[in-house]
Amino acid sequence: MLETIVKNLEKFPLSRAQPEDHQSLLSAAVLVALVDNGEIPEIILTQRAHHLNSHAGEVAFPGGMWDAEDTDLLQTALREAKEEIDLDPAVVDVIATLPSATPRRRNLRVTPFVGLLADSPALVGDPSEIGSIFTVPIDYFLDIDRYSYHDLTYKGELISFPCLRYRDGQNCEYQIWGFTLRVITDMLNETLDAKLDLDYPSHQQIQLLRNK
Repeated sequence: MLETIVKNLEKFPLSRAQPEDHQSLLSAAVLVALVDNGEIPEIILTQRAHHLNSHAGEVAFPGGMWDAEDTDLLQTALREAKEEIDLDPAVVDVIATLPSATPRRRNLRVTPFVGLLADSPALVGDPSEIGSIFTVPIDYFLDIDRYSYHDLTYKGELISFPCLRYRDGQNCEYQIWGFTLRVITDMLNETLDAKLDLDYPSHQQIQLLRNK
């Protein structure tokens, strides 16, 4: 499976671009880290700390905001992964840059980078940012019957997002949705022809949340 993913990621060549000057304060990068655990690769995800003012308790990739001292957005992703979960950049083989996108509620452009890890590293979360670190086997995302919808209400309008609930070996349950889930499912549709046809909110509905 991982070999197929890597082969088909060739359509998304690695880019070391910088944000444009006028966007530098509105740019971020994340690391989609795939661990080669044998037949089924796993993806590293985090749960944001519950005490945070923004997106508390939500599932996310390691990553964060562009810093003026970063040479490019790839360095942003690797630096933030090191700061957040103590992932050594030296063990990550970054192979692709996925299309950038804007998450809900934020005037922010996020660029995902796909990196490969030969085995599972020992990771430690920064408690000021990270509540927990967990991995999910890629094949868990391939079963369309596992998906449901997460509802938000804004100004009396119900807005539904696809979501996937995952329970790890320690019986902790996580709800994966939003930007994080879309990056994963789009990647799997492109690389494994996963046919994950999910119903995402319209652009107008997203704008309502961004303006919140």
